[in-house]
Amino acid sequence: MKIVFSSYAYAPSVGGIESVSALLAHEFLSAGHEVRLLTETPSPGLDAREFPVVRRPSLTHLRALLRWGDVVFQNNISLRSLLPALLMRKPALVVHQTWVRDTGGEIDWSSRMKRAMLSRVHNVAISRAIARDLGIDCEIIGNPYNDAIFRNETGLRPHPILFVGRLVSDKGADILLQAVAELRDLTSGVTIIGSGPEEPVLRALAQELRLEVRFLGASSGSELAQVLNEHQLLVVPSRWAEPFGVVALEGIACGCAVIGSKDGGLPEAIGPCGSTFPNGDVPALAREIRSVLTDENLRTRWRDASPVHLRRHQAKTVAARYLQMLEELTA
Repeated sequence: MKIVFSSYAYAPSVGGIESVSALLAHEFLSAGHEVRLLTETPSPGLDAREFPVVRRPSLTHLRALLRWGDVVFQNNISLRSLLPALLMRKPALVVHQTWVRDTGGEIDWSSRMKRAMLSRVHNVAISRAIARDLGIDCEIIGNPYNDAIFRNETGLRPHPILFVGRLVSDKGADILLQAVAELRDLTSGVTIIGSGPEEPVLRALAQELRLEVRFLGASSGSELAQVLNEHQLLVVPSRWAEPFGVVALEGIACGCAVIGSKDGGLPEAIGPCGSTFPNGDVPALAREIRSVLTDENLRTRWRDASPVHLRRHQAKTVAARYLQMLEELTA
């Protein structure tokens, strides 16, 4: 097949959609299909030569790209490329990576337009939570993680608690610090991986609470996998309802126990390999952390459950499901 792969955000931008798009495009190519990736993210440098990356194309260039393709694969809905594809009667599969709402959670005019298009495409949601919010019949396929990089090296784990994410209020790193402050008899150590505008606030909070917090900056790939392998527990304390949570899969794959907030699709990413707490509830998070760090049998049960859970999210497995759908659409 000739696949026009639409990813509104893509490298060098960093995020969940960007990493999932790179994984899936690579797997589509490895399976013998042609891929041209379309994105609105500008590039400060040269792209890899694995497949063409078309950045911010003109309407003329976009039409030519769509004429070339047999099918359109959208990793998150984008009207700029979807509307021309539908006008040209191209079969399209749309993967819904996040809520089709504005940043305040309301269904604005743009969200209404996107929702109006859904009856004309094949829809996939990355979690049951997203599917329920869309209110339509659609396939549910959880996101993949990079199983070639994120693996359990079964080494020593000298550090107790790890946070990985952008340092913005929605991600709730301050909630984690406040929870750890209630566990002084157990630990006061936290490692924070990430960067963002909230870093000065978090540093001040750590000092105020007298916690031993290591700020290691942004990290990804094998470097992040190494840090995950050095920790017992990964906490994903988001205030907002996460649509899924690939970072949870990465932590589980590296042998971490995982605690995440309850709303949204994050519990589906964690599966039987961790626990959840009500979003924003500091005392509840503190109780969960205490339970996990003091119960080796619990951590062992979660690790034992991880192979089956992770198998469903391996990149090749997820890509194969999408390719079957695309082949059915083109037929």
